Amino acid sequence: MTETGPAQAADARTNGADAPAVAAARRTGLVVTLVLGGLTALPPLSMDMYLPALPEVTDALRSPAATVQLTLTACLMGMALGQLVVGPMSDKWGRRRPLLAGMVIYVLATAVCAFAPTAELLIGFRLVQGLAGAAGIVIARAIVRDLYDGVAMARFFSTLMLISGVAPVVAPLVGGQILRLTDWRGVFVVLTAIGVALTLVVWRRLDETLPPARRQAGGLGETLRTMRALLADRVFAGYMLAGGFAFAALFAYIAASPFVVQDIYGASPQTFSLLFGVNSVGLVLVGQVNGKLLVGRVSMDKVLGAGLAVITLAAGALLVMACGVLGTAGLVPVSAGLFVLMSAMGLAMPNTNAQALMRSRDAAGSASALLGTSTFLLGAIASPLVGIAGEHTAVPMALVQLCCALAAVGCFLGLCRPWQRTGATADA
Repeated sequence: MTETGPAQAADARTNGADAPAVAAARRTGLVVTLVLGGLTALPPLSMDMYLPALPEVTDALRSPAATVQLTLTACLMGMALGQLVVGPMSDKWGRRRPLLAGMVIYVLATAVCAFAPTAELLIGFRLVQGLAGAAGIVIARAIVRDLYDGVAMARFFSTLMLISGVAPVVAPLVGGQILRLTDWRGVFVVLTAIGVALTLVVWRRLDETLPPARRQAGGLGETLRTMRALLADRVFAGYMLAGGFAFAALFAYIAASPFVVQDIYGASPQTFSLLFGVNSVGLVLVGQVNGKLLVGRVSMDKVLGAGLAVITLAAGALLVMACGVLGTAGLVPVSAGLFVLMSAMGLAMPNTNAQALMRSRDAAGSASALLGTSTFLLGAIASPLVGIAGEHTAVPMALVQLCCALAAVGCFLGLCRPWQRTGATADA
């Protein structure tokens, strides 16, 4: 093989089981890892850095709180729908062009948000910001699939968690510090600067990873046929849904934990922030244990099954405590249950992504789009359900988490059927 460059990693997949990881290791380094981590972290930064500014935005734009809340909803919906558009585009035109286009639009939309005079304009451009920012999420996953295979891919996803998992923890803290120096518009100025920096690094340091020979031809009809074929793949659908439902349990935690920990169990805002940070660190550390110690030594399906089992048991324990079956539970046992549930996500999330993408070598962009969109949509459905019984009981949160965990286990066992396959998942 004399060719060097992006096609080398793809061609190597046909030359043996270890060749993809070796070729990818030659092509990637710390810079590319940081770039992909930054692209994955940009959407949570865009969402969470803005959270401390919501009351100030309400006053500054003289809009009801419910209207300002739509700025978050618009961004989230944009991220979900944008992946369905950008993913197939990257299969057709390569990774670099759609990614750079998305980043440029993200920067422009974020800059407009910084100067938006009305809430309606801010909502509109937050939607555009989410649509464009989705390019980073979906194409980062597709690039990992271009460069890695099998065990190496699962390890790389665990590495990405180390970077992207810190973003939701750091973002509100950074946003709070920005508000000490300037007003809410300064948050968008900082996000614009981050977007510009990432765009320049992508342009200068991130090569094309999808060679022309492996790109998808055709228009919308071909894209829809590709996605239909992926969804018809029982195993792919199983991993997609298992990962989506597991992440929905995480969304339920994010949506409910502020009032559960503070209003019901009496923790201060500072204690809540500390517990939230500890739980996020647990997720990141378990993700690293998965990537560094377990993957390659233990079947990914076994690790995934163990992670889903722990999530289910933790959710069940939280429901028992919330219902008071064994007496009144305090903050410590509830916090311990949430920590175990969050940490076990580090076993579930990287492996569902890796196993699903191994079923879709020639349509990684479309597969990544389906993975991301299903995750966001299931999370968006689960989040409002946690408050259905009011803010004075933790039962809805625990019940939603348990239902999501059981659904994830059901999809994993009923659709993936890991006992029917030996070794790593083969390319479909």
